[in-house]
Amino acid sequence: MKWYKVFNKISLILHALCSLAGYFIIEAICRHSFTEAWTYMTGRPLVFLYNAAFIFTTSLIVYLFRRRCFWRVLVSIFWLTLGIINGVLLMTRVTPFTGPDLHMITDALKIANKYLPFAGVVVVCILFAILVLLLVMLFIKGPKYQGPLKYKYNIPLVLAGALLFAGSTKLALEKRVLSNYFGNIAFAYEDYGYPYCLATTIFNTGISCPRDYSESEIARIERTERNLPKTKEGDYPNIIFLQLETFFDPTLVEWLKFSEDPIPTFRKLMEEYSSGYYKVPSVGAGTANTEFESITGMSLHYFGPGEYPYKSILKEKTCESAPYVLKNLGYSTHAIHNNEANFYGRRTIFPNLGFDSFTSEEYMPEEDEKTPLGWVQDKILTDEILKAMEATEEPDYVYTISVQGHGAYPEEPILNDPAVKVSGAPTTEKNYQWEYYVNQLREMDDFIKELTERLSRYPEDVVLVMYGDHLPTLDLTVDDVKNKYLFQTSYVIWDNFGLPKKDENLAAYQMAAEVMDRVGIHDGTIFRYHQARRNTKNYQVDLETLQYDLLYGEKYAYDKENPFERTKMRMGIYDTTLDSLQFVASSNFTYYIGGTNFTPSSEVQINGEWYDTIYVNPTTLIITGRELDDFDRLAVIQRSNSSTRKALSKSYDRSCYALYSQNKWKLPEK
Repeated sequence: MKWYKVFNKISLILHALCSLAGYFIIEAICRHSFTEAWTYMTGRPLVFLYNAAFIFTTSLIVYLFRRRCFWRVLVSIFWLTLGIINGVLLMTRVTPFTGPDLHMITDALKIANKYLPFAGVVVVCILFAILVLLLVMLFIKGPKYQGPLKYKYNIPLVLAGALLFAGSTKLALEKRVLSNYFGNIAFAYEDYGYPYCLATTIFNTGISCPRDYSESEIARIERTERNLPKTKEGDYPNIIFLQLETFFDPTLVEWLKFSEDPIPTFRKLMEEYSSGYYKVPSVGAGTANTEFESITGMSLHYFGPGEYPYKSILKEKTCESAPYVLKNLGYSTHAIHNNEANFYGRRTIFPNLGFDSFTSEEYMPEEDEKTPLGWVQDKILTDEILKAMEATEEPDYVYTISVQGHGAYPEEPILNDPAVKVSGAPTTEKNYQWEYYVNQLREMDDFIKELTERLSRYPEDVVLVMYGDHLPTLDLTVDDVKNKYLFQTSYVIWDNFGLPKKDENLAAYQMAAEVMDRVGIHDGTIFRYHQARRNTKNYQVDLETLQYDLLYGEKYAYDKENPFERTKMRMGIYDTTLDSLQFVASSNFTYYIGGTNFTPSSEVQINGEWYDTIYVNPTTLIITGRELDDFDRLAVIQRSNSSTRKALSKSYDRSCYALYSQNKWKLPEK
């Protein structure tokens, strides 16, 4: 073991060299290119050295342990694993791995099958098990430091390294070698390095207290709204927001060619109704952040880089939003999403945004109508939107989130005779991806056509706001699009009662205030602010101060007390009922269960235990394989489609005897 003793004497030098080499490998993995990693290293040497020093500083922990070889390997695996995770994510989306992704691991597991084949998941699990086994063996059999640990030297060494690194961080920020503001998080990772950016997104969250924040400052901001009119009593229209997954105009891509217009309906509506560009906070991912801005009127610009408020502040408290403001005017508020209820934590978050109900895919009888990639088609949303509006007598606010346009897009042809032929992409694989994506847009456009046609016949006034949440993950750059900007899609404000056409570009956080203004609603602290101050002097500065007060400060705008209570949100519009039970076949104990509002996610529980269930139609389920007696109790559960088997809601449980006695139900037609 003499070689180990020699290496141990020059370990600090080896640490530095390994940190440099290791960081280069990490950047090569993240950038999918050794050439680009070399260009980054030589083009931004100070940033490269800083990030290598970050890795070096974390490795100093090994000097506190006798099994230094084990800890060196463990630290190296930790950083290499982070690099691999980021590299894999950047193969399917534009946004790199950030701090909020640590809180979204469960969400990632839920959709892993859409990005990795089952065999790939198995291989990853096997490799992980082998790695754990090797680490255990290294811990037991690996070399140990011989002699007493010199803590009086080692502890000061670790502390000195940490303090020196902290000082270099402060200096790098002051000299603008680094930045703590990311206008574009993907570009920030490329400019400032993966370790630094990841750490920043983990520890730099929320909104920092503005320098001039005080009660008098909030009062001053509110006085700037004094000329805004008050909301008058009267009848207000139904307001529908339709957030279209990854929807934008693909004809803006300079080099793409199409056999026909991919979005003829949306384009026609843009010509006839109010429209413009829609500035969004993300590219290629981050649906929930466009959603947050559109619902609350708050800008993500002032939060931590890469932060998802759905995974931070909104888990802790309620937040002013369009649903809360409109509820005070008598509106019923609904959320609709044709994806599973727990994705982005929506089932938990929406009550903190004031929604009365939430219809997720588990409550949609047509949830099995899916794209080749397994995402639920948007066309089923038309019935769900109308169902929500017809369920109440009050005017309705309906926030609908679609999912059909979701990636990742296949690099091989999987569509038979696509409606829109696409050409012009730089590679054959890219062309297949664009063709698949564009044909999903075409189906989404058909959905828009059906929805607007049915709403045009609706007997009440309706305003429908439609927009894309972000651009697709297809390696677009600013040079590829005609508008030279990646952080915007397009919007249309459609209505059935003759609102004047008014074309302008809007940010996602401005849209709700704009719609309310057009229909005469001037309520809500944040929405009144936008209506009175948009594009005026110090608009953004005062917006940051106001957002801080409402979410993190003393709530001076609310007289120091949060006025919004978490709603008792129901899942689905109508209750699932269990009405009857009929014995059909004795050979395998087959029973037909009758009720209402069943979906493919409906599952029977017998005496509190899950039981495999066959969905027939919204009024019929089938269970087989077990004989029931009169005292068994049945319930129908709406089961979550997430990775774990969870109940979203359930019918009242009833005894088999009570269900047998029902005479209203008939056998389903064959």
